[in-house]
Amino acid sequence: MSDSNSYRLRCSLPAHEMDVRGLAATAYPDGAFVSVSRDRTARVWVPNPSENHAFTEMHCMNGHSNFVSCVCIITPNETYPRGLIATGGHDNNICVFSLDRPDPLFTLEGHKNTVCTLSAGKFGTILSGSWDTTAKGHTAAVWAVVILPEQGLMLSGSADKTIKLWKAGRCEKTYTGHEDCVRGLAVINEVEFFSCSNDASIRRWMVTGECVQIYYGHTNYIYSLAVFPNGQDFVSTGEDRTLRVWRKGECSQTIRLPAQSSEERVASAQDLQAFEDELSKAIIDPKTGDLGNRDGQTRLIKEGSNVEAYQWSVSDGRWMKIGDVVGGSSQQNSKRVMYEGKEYDFVFSIDVNEGGPGLKLPYNVTDDPWLTAHNFLQKNDLSPMFLDQVANFIIENTKGHTIGPATASATDPFTGAGRYIPGSGGDSQGFGADPFTGAGRYIPGSGSTGTVPSGGADPFTGGSAYSSLPKATTNIFFPNTDGVMFEQANTTQILGKLRELNNTAPADHKLSDAALDCLEKLLHLVADLKSQEQPTAEQISVLWRSCHWPEVNAQLCGGTEGASLCNHLLGLMSPEGRPANQMLALRTLCNCFTGSHGRALLLGQRDTVLSRAGDLRVVSNKNIHVALATLVLNYAGRLYGQPTEIEAKAQCLSVASTALEVVQDREAVFRLLVALGTTVAGDNTAKDLARSLGVNSQISKYARVSDPAKVGECCRLVLDELQ
Repeated sequence: MSDSNSYRLRCSLPAHEMDVRGLAATAYPDGAFVSVSRDRTARVWVPNPSENHAFTEMHCMNGHSNFVSCVCIITPNETYPRGLIATGGHDNNICVFSLDRPDPLFTLEGHKNTVCTLSAGKFGTILSGSWDTTAKGHTAAVWAVVILPEQGLMLSGSADKTIKLWKAGRCEKTYTGHEDCVRGLAVINEVEFFSCSNDASIRRWMVTGECVQIYYGHTNYIYSLAVFPNGQDFVSTGEDRTLRVWRKGECSQTIRLPAQSSEERVASAQDLQAFEDELSKAIIDPKTGDLGNRDGQTRLIKEGSNVEAYQWSVSDGRWMKIGDVVGGSSQQNSKRVMYEGKEYDFVFSIDVNEGGPGLKLPYNVTDDPWLTAHNFLQKNDLSPMFLDQVANFIIENTKGHTIGPATASATDPFTGAGRYIPGSGGDSQGFGADPFTGAGRYIPGSGSTGTVPSGGADPFTGGSAYSSLPKATTNIFFPNTDGVMFEQANTTQILGKLRELNNTAPADHKLSDAALDCLEKLLHLVADLKSQEQPTAEQISVLWRSCHWPEVNAQLCGGTEGASLCNHLLGLMSPEGRPANQMLALRTLCNCFTGSHGRALLLGQRDTVLSRAGDLRVVSNKNIHVALATLVLNYAGRLYGQPTEIEAKAQCLSVASTALEVVQDREAVFRLLVALGTTVAGDNTAKDLARSLGVNSQISKYARVSDPAKVGECCRLVLDELQ
């Protein structure tokens, strides 16, 4: 029977072209809210009772040049009686909108990286947090900010795992306890607040510093919180794709999609049934399930040859089918589950601590269930007494498949499926023989190392000896710190262009035929990478003279040569410019990384260069995309091993992520994947930034690419880094 206090689906609003990153209730009109998205828009929705309790888009706002990540509402005042809407984006800006116009009233510039959180105070004050760590005191990106009811007090949560209390620009207190990034904050009253974290916990704090309660329920990162008007109950959302309602300190409802309460505002019975039917047909990722005895409990049930997943609904008092588990007998051709960078037929979630996050147990049908169980217990420091229980769980939930290795391989003689069990009477019942006294035991000096029917080889040193060590996956792709250059050139075209320029040069600056021949020899010399010959003084002299043609000199050598070169190349990289110039400018910048002076120049101009280069992703030209990807990769290589350069790394991640939205060429995709891997390698803060950009889901489609194989291999290694 349905509980009147539970939430059910009210409606679904398709309008945004990409995923929605933030929601906020507006001050006007009544019952309206605003949504922001990666499609770079903010949209205001108002209730529409005439359309089956749905909402209608009232207003669409544009102003960001990159995707929008957060939103807050500025309360009404005399100047703006309907209030204002503030949005923060990956273009480093904050845009402030009214309901009267689609473009921003104000654009606030100042942050040097993504604005990822906003909060508004009583008197029109806006508090913003960014990846640029501008809240001095935090040592990593600021993910969450709120303004407390007491005037002048503010809170910030950071990737450095701490929360800080601020007053008049000074840090008054630091709250510690979370074991991973703090992702969200919510005010309860003047003296209390909530926080949520990547450690899958929610904490309730006193402003004075005490943590008074910890809540568990989510099985993965928790991204956001909101408190009900009663000031006690709250809701949370996380990476496990659930929204959880908490009442009186307990999780009272688990929702896989957002909903609204009240019976008169529930979708029609037909729509609800269609929703449940669609949900039940979905193939879900079993790693998001949580095996417990509370609302949202997931249970795997063998139905014929299928393995089906059901979820317990406390409000409805019944099990609801939520999908077929990937890897069930009828799903042998379905997409496998990605876990820690590898693909598995099943990834079970085992709840061993009541209320705590589940432990993941990956399994392939070609694996030995007892060996898998043994490794799982050993990895999680659990008692070996549970060996048979865990192995039988695997067997029971994978019935219908061939259990055990596809080909003969060694198993642990003490824990494997064919292990010897005293009293079993040898192997006549399918059990292994005693490796020390059985008929097939190893006899020292017998020289038996090959495969024999019932043993014969030393179980510890023989050719088929069991090893618990997984095969190492060699990462040959990243981190790449050597840099990638464009060293091939079409000498014929270059010489043709030189002769064309020479024909139009003033008479007193024209080169003789002998000088052009000299340049041709020089060009062939530098284009031959295997040549050990050095340029002659005469060739260098002619090159210098050609670089002092008035037209070329004014563009390349005026003022400080390095800065002039950089500015000139940036001028060629306008999205409206000629593609040939754009490509050559990008390649020239890439090649600047060959020397220390060039690297120093580009690192100093990094913000401008990467911003301008990132704009070229919209140009439909694979050569430009490859050059853009190479430039990001070269920057990532120079930043590797420098954890303090988080702002620069954040820009590399942002440019690579936005480029992957449009780039199709596989070589460009590969270089962007290497850039991502190099940026996050060995840097937990960079990994958190990548996860917030949705890099995992964005690149997962490349994990199965086999042509070329390096794309799929590199993608899986990056996903492994981001687990």
